[in-house]
Amino acid sequence: MHIVIVRNNSNSPAVDASLLLATYLATQGAGFTLVDSSDLSWRCDHDALNDALAADVQMAVVLGGDGTILRTARQIGTSGVPILGINFGRLGFLANSSEEGVVSIMAAALSGDVVAEQRTNLRIDVVCEGESDPWADDEQASSAFGDEGEEGTFTVDDEVACTPSGFPCGPQARTFFALNELAVTRGANGRIIDFGLDIAGAHVANMRGDGLVVATATGSTAYALSAGGPLVSPGFSGLVVVPLAPHTLHSRAIVTASSDVVEMDLSDNRDPRDATLFADGELVQFDRAVRRVYVRRGDVPTTLLRYQHEGFYEHAAKVFF
Repeated sequence: MHIVIVRNNSNSPAVDASLLLATYLATQGAGFTLVDSSDLSWRCDHDALNDALAADVQMAVVLGGDGTILRTARQIGTSGVPILGINFGRLGFLANSSEEGVVSIMAAALSGDVVAEQRTNLRIDVVCEGESDPWADDEQASSAFGDEGEEGTFTVDDEVACTPSGFPCGPQARTFFALNELAVTRGANGRIIDFGLDIAGAHVANMRGDGLVVATATGSTAYALSAGGPLVSPGFSGLVVVPLAPHTLHSRAIVTASSDVVEMDLSDNRDPRDATLFADGELVQFDRAVRRVYVRRGDVPTTLLRYQHEGFYEHAAKVFF
């Protein structure tokens, strides 16, 4: 058995716990790869972790808070490797309490005395200015970009490689993963942005405001909640769509069906009103302006392992009420 240990290296108790856990795994004859969470980027380019995923690692143990789990989940992507989080942060919605000790929790996981929770994640596809839109109708794509693939347009073969997590990487990658949410917000100049919102192919509204959050049920307790969205049970497989400070008196959060695709159209947004994208709180950078964003449920859920975990509503009551 081979296990990845991801630790928050700026958290001294987490670092101490990682050394204790490594010693324990060595006594059990289990191989392990030790990774510092600060090395995990949104490009999913950590070689040691990718090598472990390619070699069929059986589990990822995360020592830190929810942010460390989110970075690990992004790197793991669609590989299906289960994540055992042990909390050394604050809220700990995604992690198990560390009070029992990392060795006891690890021993329970190795013996199968844990519960596997399947969490919906997001697949995010971005189309930038000057790129053809594979999801637009043929007539629109043809009229906007020509039929012959003009210079500067993007195709799936342009400098794109896939990591063992199943998501593209490289300078032209336009597909991203998030476990909590995607946030599209106003950029560095601070000006509000104009955008259209479509869900399941139906136009919902044209909006002006600070942007939009599209969250999973897991992410409903994060940015979406702060923006006025609902608390949603983690087992729900649809999405939560929450406008950010919309310039209107008629705006509410929307909860979608599991198969719905959320489209954010920024093509009418004027150049000075740049938009910025954050996947699970981390900035995603592009070499040109974003034109459209498509968000849907990921094909493979993220598996979180739970050890003697209290229910969602009990934990929410303690934290929020």
